[in-house]
Parts: sequence; structure tokens; C-alpha cells
Amino acid sequence: MLISTKGRYGLRVLVDLAQQKSMDPVPLKDIASRQEVSEKYLESILKILVKNKLVSGSRGKGGGYLLVKAPDEINLKDVLEMTEGTLAPVSCLEENADPIEKESEGKLLPVWQGLYDTISAYLEQKTIADLIDDDPVDYYVI
Repeated sequence: MLISTKGRYGLRVLVDLAQQKSMDPVPLKDIASRQEVSEKYLESILKILVKNKLVSGSRGKGGGYLLVKAPDEINLKDVLEMTEGTLAPVSCLEENADPIEKESEGKLLPVWQGLYDTISAYLEQKTIADLIDDDPVDYYVI
């Protein structure tokens, strides 16, 4: 399994917003500058986060983005599933997957299920709050 830039940057944006501890919306250009990611790409990721009610966004003067949930209420699994889609290591574990046709694949299913369960459990217990350094930083890498 490979987490794309969309998933990684989604986590970075949430960490960035959480670190700002601002009551005012954080402008997209500020986030993009700190994270060294294009505004256009971040905007596409922020749309996903807004749609899923993790972040609120406003346009115009004084506009920007704010966390809607507390950092300790946002687990990494949910964010990665929003940005990446499924985290299943094989297609037969995806939601609404077709049944396995080959017996040899069926014998491997417990391995893939165990891997998926382990990844899911680990990411469910980790939150954005776990990634926040109490010391102010200008750049955070995931």
C-alpha cells in the first residue's frame, strides 16, 4: 500500500491548522507557503476535508480555513480514507467487492485481512493531536 501525496498533504494541512490554534480563518496561501505545496493542489484537498466536515472554509477578505473538530477527535484512518479511498491492501477487501473466484486467493484472504485490520487499528488510534508538537514550528513533514 502506498499513501499518495493527497493523503499525506491532507494530514499535513490538518496538523498545520491545529498548530495555528487560531480563532480566525487561516488563509490558503499561508498554509501552502508553510507546507511548500501549491495552492491549487491544497485547495482540492481542502474541498474534501470541508465536504467531510473536518474543516470549514470561507472566501474573500479574511477568508481561509479552520478546523471544525478538535485535533484529538480526528483520527488518521478517517482522513486517509477520505483522501485515498479504501486502505484495503487487496481489492477483495474493498466495500462491495466481488467474491473471490480463485481458491488460491481465498487461502491468502486471512493474510490480507490481518494486514488490513492491523493498519486500520493503528491508524484509528492515532489522531491529529498526536502529531502536534507543542513547540511552534514553521514546517511539518509526514
